Amino acid sequence: MCVHVEALAVLLAASVTALATGLGALPFFFVHGMSRSWLAFSNALAAGAMLGASAGLFWEGGVEGPTRTLAGAVVGAAFIAATRARLHHHPGLELGQLRGADAAKGILIVAVMTVHSLAEGVGVGVAFGGGEALGVFITTAIAVHNIPEGLAISLVLVPRGTRPLAAAGWSVFSSLPQPLMAVPAFLLVEWFRPVLPCGLGFAGGAMIWMVLTELVPDARLGMRTSGVVAIIAGATVAMVALQLYVLA
Repeated sequence: MCVHVEALAVLLAASVTALATGLGALPFFFVHGMSRSWLAFSNALAAGAMLGASAGLFWEGGVEGPTRTLAGAVVGAAFIAATRARLHHHPGLELGQLRGADAAKGILIVAVMTVHSLAEGVGVGVAFGGGEALGVFITTAIAVHNIPEGLAISLVLVPRGTRPLAAAGWSVFSSLPQPLMAVPAFLLVEWFRPVLPCGLGFAGGAMIWMVLTELVPDARLGMRTSGVVAIIAGATVAMVALQLYVLA
């Protein structure tokens, strides 16, 4: 198979992983009415899903390069902290139907997941560089993994007023870096492989900072701390278990 055909196959495979993220919004087409307690629950559930995803990223990055993964995590957390501070200086923000503080949270969750997708796109390309079988396996794993990530985005957006179809669209948008990065990573696999741990760490650090500074405080506004902890712990364990099952 010529390199152009192989690159096209990688692009198509990575596009499937991006589209899978939109499936996370499906439950919200059947849920009506978002109370304050539901908002707290959704924030806690999203926080747990993101923590579980971060654990998977740190594990993958640590296998390749623990120091680079840690450095990436620190930079990722600093990046989101700076972005958050910047957004809070613009009270007139808009994101679809969201305004003000809700728009800032929506922008942050989409930004965090988009950054996360850059690393996953590189992972898909590098995997295909190791052979078609490995590439298909990793692509399938990431596609399945992207569904709860789309759910996490929707859990932040929909209770604040975003329509489910728009949430699905933002979820897919956040994963567009996967097909965009997969092809160059496949074609330049030896160059991208060393920087992959940095990207995985960056994405994990960004998600953890988002959880600690945005989702957990919001969850505690409408729910007891014990309930928030229980939901986050359950969602984290479920996300880790899903990743282990897919990769087993």
